[in-house]
Amino acid sequence: MIVFFWILTVLIMGLLLEALLLYLWVPFLRTQGLVGRNYLGVEIPVGVGFSFTFVLLLSYMLYMAWGWYQPVYLMFLFGFSFIAFLGFVDDMLGQRDTLGFSGHFGALFRGKLTTGGIKALGGGGAALFIALIISGPWWEILLNTLVIALFTNLLNLLDLRPGRAVKGFLFFMLVLGLIGVKGEAFFMIAPLLGAVLWYLPGDLGGRVMLGDAGSNALGFTLGFLSIMHLSLPAKSILLILLLLIHLYTEKYSLSTVIEKNNFLRWIDRIGRE
Repeated sequence: MIVFFWILTVLIMGLLLEALLLYLWVPFLRTQGLVGRNYLGVEIPVGVGFSFTFVLLLSYMLYMAWGWYQPVYLMFLFGFSFIAFLGFVDDMLGQRDTLGFSGHFGALFRGKLTTGGIKALGGGGAALFIALIISGPWWEILLNTLVIALFTNLLNLLDLRPGRAVKGFLFFMLVLGLIGVKGEAFFMIAPLLGAVLWYLPGDLGGRVMLGDAGSNALGFTLGFLSIMHLSLPAKSILLILLLLIHLYTEKYSLSTVIEKNNFLRWIDRIGRE
């Protein structure tokens, strides 16, 4: 009960920090011309999800001041911030004529470096770095690296309609909580959850765009929690599911699947203006 109280407290803290940051961040993006066209062709601020990085940084500084700091927070903050930065670079400079893992790595093999390729290589490197720290034998290193990398990209695949990536993040967080992620881990990410909840209405309303900076970082969070807290059998099953999803999306559109399924379409449109 005490743990739940403190999780709720820092969640509200993250929510308030996000409210303050968005008040400053969104107008800044607009005045600098850092906007992109959404699926309706409307120009809105892009890369707004980069604000989550500042929420975590400020929250962990407060954690340290209150004596709540844990070494694992630094590892998580490093990976989250690095992935968010790479995503923000792709949001600002990326071209959309090359898509998917096969597209970006195909371009690399042809000697062409894309922002998506930089993101894939950098994100994979960050995943490997964290896996090397926490893993044992080589096969566990490979397993943990792939879980982080594929989860990171999965949320990016979902971020094609307002609110979809955030809904996916919250759904997977619920699943992880049910199958093994414990209260201490939720204390680590509670400020992020608060920030996401404050951000969500603006995304659903089509006023702001999460961008790769936000979607990739949220995906990294799911991968990090998975490798840190799930059992080996659970991680193995999860990896198979992630691989199947990515193989499917190389040929078919997730948006098409969602639109053709009545239940998924209803979930997808909840709260969307």
